Amino acid sequence: METREAAERFVRVWRRAWAEHDVDALLELYAESCVHRSMPFREPHRGRAELAEYLRWSFAAERVTDVRFSAPVVGAGGVAVAEFRVLAEEEGAPITLAGCVLARFDAAGLAVETRDYWHTVEGHREPEDTLFLG
Repeated sequence: METREAAERFVRVWRRAWAEHDVDALLELYAESCVHRSMPFREPHRGRAELAEYLRWSFAAERVTDVRFSAPVVGAGGVAVAEFRVLAEEEGAPITLAGCVLARFDAAGLAVETRDYWHTVEGHREPEDTLFLG
């Protein structure tokens, strides 16, 4: 599968599945031996089982109201990046999560390595300056 096709599918599925907390749909995007870093200084989640555990934990206290992803920007070596913005509520309080995901895909179009860089702020806000997110 071409990187662009894999990246577009990745963003499309993440947009829907994050809003619905559909962990199974998300796991189908990843190679069995994937490595995911949810933040730069956290230990990586290795393999689908660890990723599933992290996603379920992450979604547990969150009620999503809106998810937006940019079109992915595709580079060399099976790598793509996309920005995201999520409006949610945690413990009844509105929050906004904004960041980006970097993904490297194998020839089958599965994510073998992903890294997230993100920030949260209280309230529902749009990032003031985004490069790609429209």
